[in-house]
Amino acid sequence: MAASRPLSISTRTGDAGSTSLLYGQRVPKDHPQIEAVGTLDELNTTLGFAKALRPPGVDATGIEQIQRDLIAVMGEVSCAEADAARHASSKFSRLDAPDLARIDAAVNGLESLGLSFDGWATPGANPYSASLEIARTTARRAERRLVGLAAHGRQLRPLLVQYLNRVSDLLWLMARQAENPREQIGN
Repeated sequence: MAASRPLSISTRTGDAGSTSLLYGQRVPKDHPQIEAVGTLDELNTTLGFAKALRPPGVDATGIEQIQRDLIAVMGEVSCAEADAARHASSKFSRLDAPDLARIDAAVNGLESLGLSFDGWATPGANPYSASLEIARTTARRAERRLVGLAAHGRQLRPLLVQYLNRVSDLLWLMARQAENPREQIGN
């Protein structure tokens, strides 16, 4: 009996510079949707970096929920316009209004602390705050990538852009909080 070959992440199907959208449509690797999904993936990674750098006692639950939300956003963004209805009726998770409300509540919670800041922030007070700033700027880039998809025929639900906009606001506030350890609370 011949041994079966183990599964490999290396499919070699992208060696010629193309990749697949969610339901199999092949597109160039520099396609706007692939750029958007790639930027969302970078945001997920930068949030993981921030999570790893958080000081002892700082709760990672909020960051982890955003990471799970980003996986849902990536799934929705990674399907062709012709497959949007298919995705909407699939088993895949999708962001909804309560997800946006959760981010808004987190923003409101941090704003209610009266975090101190004057003028434009200069990142780098400590590794954790700097990592949150990297995540924030990546969130802003992801937001721009999503907005740009409309010009390429991919119409996304406005909730996705709103969510990224609020996440970047939240990350800015979290970075301000991280600059002052006396203002730390669970995020």
